[in-house]
Amino acid sequence: MIVKKPSIFIYTHLADEAILREVCAGVEEEGVFYEITEFPDECMEKLSYKAARDSMLGSGIGIFGTAVCLKMRGLEKGRNIEAYLSPTKEQCRKVGANSARAIKKQPFK
Repeated sequence: MIVKKPSIFIYTHLADEAILREVCAGVEEEGVFYEITEFPDECMEKLSYKAARDSMLGSGIGIFGTAVCLKMRGLEKGRNIEAYLSPTKEQCRKVGANSARAIKKQPFK
């Protein structure tokens, strides 16, 4: 029997490696698990919507190239917590940390 850990899902398409690394570092700093999955031909909003919907924790991040988006389950399409087209290193780390903080019910950075 395979048991999956509750995780934040990070759905990507041709993600910039530096951006993905910083987003993951932000999640790790908060002590939450994450899973990365590559999807074909989607925009960052669709990726984050699917990730939030699929995650047991209800928090999802979409990365399309250099664009990053954080979404929580229950928000309709087009409504995001955070979204950046060309984020800085600090913004990437903040997206990851805020994704974890949202599920832990802590204030955002």
